[in-house]
Amino acid sequence: MTWLPDYPQFFWLTAIMAVTLVGIDKAGFGGGLGVIATPLLALTIPVPEAAALLLPLLIIADLFSVYHYRHRFDRSSLILLLPAALVGIALGTLFFDYFSDNERVLKVGIGLIALLFVLFQATRALIFGVLEKYQPPAIVGVLLGGISGFTSTLAHVGGPPASMYLLPQKFPRDLFVGTTVILFTILNAVKLIPYSYLGLLRVGNLTTILVLSPLCYMGVRLGIYLNKRFSDFWFNWLIYALLFLTGLKLIIG
Repeated sequence: MTWLPDYPQFFWLTAIMAVTLVGIDKAGFGGGLGVIATPLLALTIPVPEAAALLLPLLIIADLFSVYHYRHRFDRSSLILLLPAALVGIALGTLFFDYFSDNERVLKVGIGLIALLFVLFQATRALIFGVLEKYQPPAIVGVLLGGISGFTSTLAHVGGPPASMYLLPQKFPRDLFVGTTVILFTILNAVKLIPYSYLGLLRVGNLTTILVLSPLCYMGVRLGIYLNKRFSDFWFNWLIYALLFLTGLKLIIG
């Protein structure tokens, strides 16, 4: 395939896995599995190049997902998270070069926050006998929204901070996923501006994106199918489990 860039060995295997997981995550689980995508691609290409290649594919998956969830999202959560996340994108752009060279610091930090959050929620569930619903303070939403935009800009790992704000509210699974879909549809589109400014978007990636884009649709359809197979109770616990495993993955590397 001479019309495609000359990628390292095993690139296509990791790319197919990453893009399929992105679609499943976006439409089915709202932010748990998707953080694996950039590290997967980074096994064969540099992290900044992996992030730049994934961004258009994330946007394609967003467009497929947002149609399904366009009427199912929590408006108040979105209004709180979105402005802070946009500020986070601006900060992520300023610090992109630093964290591109010190990616482990970012990943370990996010991983520790995710693990502590899950352990805190599990402790509450053991004490009270059930995982009670509660509304996090607005300042927590602003802080987590900012972290989400920041980490999403650097390595497309904005899902865990957003989940930490949404999960305690125990939304029905379609409302939880729909809110994350709308949030990251907007954020990923906005990220095209800093990625262009940083010189990360390359014309040479277009053919690769075209080849991989059908997997976005397949992953989204599979994610929607899997989402419907769970009750709200088991869905919430599954997301907590995914968030915990994500935290471990980010820490261990």
